[in-house]
Amino acid sequence: MRVFVTGASGFIGSAVVRELLDAGHRVTGLARSDTSAAALTAAGAEVHRGSLEDPDSLAEGAAAADGVAHLAFIHDFSAIEAGYAADRRAIETIGAALDGSGKPFMVSSGTALLQPGAVGTEEDTPVPGSFGALRGRSETMALALADRGVRSMSVRFSPSVHGRGDHGFVPMLIATAREKGFAAHVGDGANRWAAVHRSDAARLVRLGLESAPAGSRLHAVGDEGIPFRDLASVIGRHLDVPVRSIAPEEAEAHFGWLAAVAALDVPASNALTRKWLGWEPTGPGLIEDLEEGHYFND
Repeated sequence: MRVFVTGASGFIGSAVVRELLDAGHRVTGLARSDTSAAALTAAGAEVHRGSLEDPDSLAEGAAAADGVAHLAFIHDFSAIEAGYAADRRAIETIGAALDGSGKPFMVSSGTALLQPGAVGTEEDTPVPGSFGALRGRSETMALALADRGVRSMSVRFSPSVHGRGDHGFVPMLIATAREKGFAAHVGDGANRWAAVHRSDAARLVRLGLESAPAGSRLHAVGDEGIPFRDLASVIGRHLDVPVRSIAPEEAEAHFGWLAAVAALDVPASNALTRKWLGWEPTGPGLIEDLEEGHYFND
């Protein structure tokens, strides 16, 4: 299968490219810069120049492929609504190019769009007002393409997709602890994060493209729910700084825009994903990955 991958040079995307190539698929990656193009070429993938803001390049890449993995996102948290609007336009463009083809189209989503405080499942639909509600609109749009003859699916990534090279929430929490001189959790820190190793997430994307039914919601979840205080404790020990509880009203001053992320309570199950695709996470859990030390040394 020839797979067109957006976000192909990113942290998750580059692992997906490697996973697909190792499984015998051909990969064409979207590249907006010479640096991204060079990375794709070095990995053994073909390069398709363009960007999320260039619908013609997206339509051309999708039409030439046997399937699409849409992993790109504009990570500007100061203009997050604009990023999600661009995401929906990209999904609309790619969906139109695949209309009636029966080809697989995987979009990235997140478990944070589910009901806080409950263990979310693949059968649960996005919850309005949740942390990930905007991503839920993209997911709903993509899954509706199943009615138009597209084998569309969403992969809901955990808040932490971890591994070497991670530049997501966990490194930001570590940087905050270094800057403030202590690792914090909000209240008793019992709120839970799901997490998944990068290699397991990449394998799930491949399996989904190969065989997931149209309209599937897949959970890229290895750890169902890690108490945030456990993350803070490991960070504090490795940085040799205290671990403290802070009140909810202190969270924004301490974490900045990460305050809402630090307070997330979004455990999630992977039971149906494992049943449907035979996917079994084999990479280290988040705590084990942190204990290896590379997050603090790299």
